[in-house]
Amino acid sequence: MNYWLILIPVISAFIGWVTNWVAIKMLFHPREPKKILGITFQGIFPKRQQQFAEKLGRLVSAEFLSFADIEEKISNPENLKKIMPMIESHVDEFLRTRLSDEMPVISMFIGDKTINKLKEALMKEIESLFPKVMKQYAANLKTELDLEQIVIKKVSGFSSDKLEEILYQIMSKEFRFVEVIGAVIGFIIGAVQVLITVLTT
Repeated sequence: MNYWLILIPVISAFIGWVTNWVAIKMLFHPREPKKILGITFQGIFPKRQQQFAEKLGRLVSAEFLSFADIEEKISNPENLKKIMPMIESHVDEFLRTRLSDEMPVISMFIGDKTINKLKEALMKEIESLFPKVMKQYAANLKTELDLEQIVIKKVSGFSSDKLEEILYQIMSKEFRFVEVIGAVIGFIIGAVQVLITVLTT
């Protein structure tokens, strides 16, 4: 048996690994278009960055962070209940302290009983008004903020280095897996070639 045949699976595994490693690098490189033998080469992500940004912007605004969701959250009565104690504390402090500083004459005629009644009336009004105010605020926010355009501007403004860094942080394990799979497939192909060679000689 020719012992050089043993090198074939090793070489095939190396070629498979290198091929996939190069393919992954070509996702990001070259950063700028380069012509080689009349053919223009550019990394897939740098070339498609604007399209990627536009699709991501549409996805975020439509699926991940819609103004309908924001409006629902900020006007939800359950969420209002969570902040009512803070509002009540502020109203109480205003009626008992700041009101006497601003209008000392009026405060002379307001006792605890009156303050409690005023606070109760104010809290009921706030509880009724707050959801409407929040809905209006969300509507104004929707008019002033275009989530889709904000995401598009941010992502398309990323440097190629930053985009590569982000994607590697997210997909580093997957990239390594692709490289290993290339080596494994290459090794198997090389082993099959050796087997065929041995059986046919």
